[in-house]
Amino acid sequence: MAAFSLALFLVLSFLVSLDLYPGSELDRIKDFPSIPEPVFYSLISSVIALAPVGNQGALRLDHIPALSMLLSGVGVLDCAFPILSLSMVLHTPLAAVGVPRLRPTQGGRCLCLKGASARFIHCTAAGRSKRIREVPATMSRKVVRTSKFRHVYGQAVKADQCYDDIRISQTTWDSNFCTVNPKFVAMIVEASGGGAFMVLPLSKTGRLDKSQPLVCGHTGPVLDIEWCPHNDNVIASGSEDCSVMVWEVPDGGLTRSITEPIVTLEGHSKRVGIISWHPTAQNILLSAGCDNVIIIWNVGKGEAVITLDETHPDMIYSVSWNYDGSLFCTSCKDKKIRVIDPRNNKIVAEKDKPHEGSRPVRTIFVSDGKIFTTGFSRMSERQVALWDPKNFDEALTLQELDTSSGVLIPFFDPDTGIVYLCGKGDSSIRYFEITDEAPYVHYLSMYSSKESQRGMGYMPKRGLEINKCEIARFYKLHERKCEPIAMTVPRKSDLFQEDLYPDTVGPDPAMDADEWLGGKNANPILISLKDGYVPSKSRELKVTKNILDIKGPRRSHSSNEAGFSKDPALEKLTEEIRLLKATVKEQDRRISELEEQVSK
Repeated sequence: MAAFSLALFLVLSFLVSLDLYPGSELDRIKDFPSIPEPVFYSLISSVIALAPVGNQGALRLDHIPALSMLLSGVGVLDCAFPILSLSMVLHTPLAAVGVPRLRPTQGGRCLCLKGASARFIHCTAAGRSKRIREVPATMSRKVVRTSKFRHVYGQAVKADQCYDDIRISQTTWDSNFCTVNPKFVAMIVEASGGGAFMVLPLSKTGRLDKSQPLVCGHTGPVLDIEWCPHNDNVIASGSEDCSVMVWEVPDGGLTRSITEPIVTLEGHSKRVGIISWHPTAQNILLSAGCDNVIIIWNVGKGEAVITLDETHPDMIYSVSWNYDGSLFCTSCKDKKIRVIDPRNNKIVAEKDKPHEGSRPVRTIFVSDGKIFTTGFSRMSERQVALWDPKNFDEALTLQELDTSSGVLIPFFDPDTGIVYLCGKGDSSIRYFEITDEAPYVHYLSMYSSKESQRGMGYMPKRGLEINKCEIARFYKLHERKCEPIAMTVPRKSDLFQEDLYPDTVGPDPAMDADEWLGGKNANPILISLKDGYVPSKSRELKVTKNILDIKGPRRSHSSNEAGFSKDPALEKLTEEIRLLKATVKEQDRRISELEEQVSK
C-alpha cells in the first residue's frame, strides 16, 4: 500500500507540473485542457499495476483533495478481483471524446465513448489480467455500496473450544463431511470395517477420548450426513453400501456406539452421495446416488414415495430445495443444471453449460427463486454465477475468482441474503451479498486462516449467539480437529439487533408428508430470536422400525399402495429386542451407580 501511494503521488505530481495542451490525438475535444497521451496511459498503467490485490478494503482516490482539480468523473471497478474496490478518477477530457476510438496501449486497450457513456479498459499488469469496467460520471460518487454487512468478520474460537483428536474421513468425495444443529455437531470419521460418523454435544469441546462412541451401522464409508431440520435428535446418512440410514441420538449425546438405525432405506444400486431433508414437510428425505437416481422417501413409513430415474443421464453433483420445497435444482456431470418438480416428475427448466469448465458445478437456491452456481471456466478459473430460472439464456452475473482447484461449496442465509463459499483444500471463506440491484452478487470480504479445510458444517440461525451479533457460524474440519468459526457484525450495543435478526426458520414443520405428496406447498414456520432460542427436548420420530421391504423402491409416484402386512413372528422378535434393550439400559444404570460408589 505504501509503494502504491508513493508511486501514485509521484505520477500525479508530474502531471500537475505539466503544461496542459490540446493533444494531437484528442483534437476533437473542445474547450477542455488535455495531457500528453503517453503520460495519460502511464497514469492508468501505474495505478493498475501497483494496485494492491488482497483484503485491503476500499481505496478511494477521489478522497484526496489534491486530485479534485486534476481528476474527475469516472469510477473504475476491478471486476476480476472483487476484493479490490478501486475508485479512480480520470482526466476530464476523456469524457469529451466525440467519436469512440480504440486506443492501443502497452499491455491493454482503452475504448472511449462519447459523454458520460460507459467506457471499458483492458490492461495486463503485474502478471495478471484485470478487466476494468468504468461507470458513468454520474455514478462515480457512489463508489462504495452501502451495506450493513460490509464489515462482517470471521474469528475462530480459542483452542480449548475446539474438538480435538478426531480422525476426519480421508474419503475423496465433495460433500460437507460435517453437519451441525443447536444441540449436536456430527462429523464423518475414519473407521475400520465400514463407515462411521461421530456425534458430539456442542458443549463437549477439548481433546476427545479415543473410545468416543460412534454411529457405525454402515458397511461402507459414509459419504454424506444431515440433521433433520424438524427434529434436532434425528440424523440421516448415506454410504457407499448403497443404503440410507436414519438415526436417533439421545439428549446429552451417545454413551455407547450405536449400530442399529431407526430405519434403513434401501433402493439405490450404487453408492449414495447426497442426503437432503425437505425444508417444510415432516419426514420427507431426498437421496441421490451414483446410479443417477433421485429417491424421495417418507421416513415415517420407511418407504420410497417418488423415484426419478430418467431425469439425469450421468452422476449428480448437487441437489438443493427451494424455500418452500416445491422444487429442487440439481447439477449433473452432463454439464447441465435442472430445476425439477418432483411430484409431477417434470423438469421445469434447465441450462446447458452454466460454466464452461469440465470440473463439478454446485447449485443452490437463493432469494426470489434465483439460482447461485459455482464452477470453473475453460481455463480452470473458479467462477460464481447467478441465474434466473425464468430466463436461463444469460446469467444475471458471472464473476471469476481465482485458479484454485477445489470445488466451492455454497451456503446461503435467506435472512441476510449472504452466500458463503467454502472450498475443500482452501484455507478461506469468501462471502457475498445477493441483492436486487446489478451486479446482484456483491463481494463483502474473506476470512483466511493458515490450515486448509477438509469439510465444513453450517449452523442454523436459531443456534447462534444473538447477543454477540453473530450472523453465521461454521465448523471447519481439519485433519485432526473441528474448529468453530463465528461470523460477526461489529456493533457497539449488545441489545437485540432487529435489522440483523428478522424472524427465521424454526424447527416445526409446516405440513406432514402426506400433505406435501398431495400437492400442498407451504413456507417454513418462522420464529423470533428476540428472546433467544432454547432447543426443545428430544422429540420421538414415529417410524415403522426395521421392516422396510428388501425389494427396490416403487417405480411409481403414488403413495396410496397398501402398507406392509404384519408378521406375528416378526412382531415377537421385535418385542424380544425391545426387552433386551431395556435390560441392557437397566444394567448400564446399575453399573454406573456401582462405579460412583467405588470412586467414593
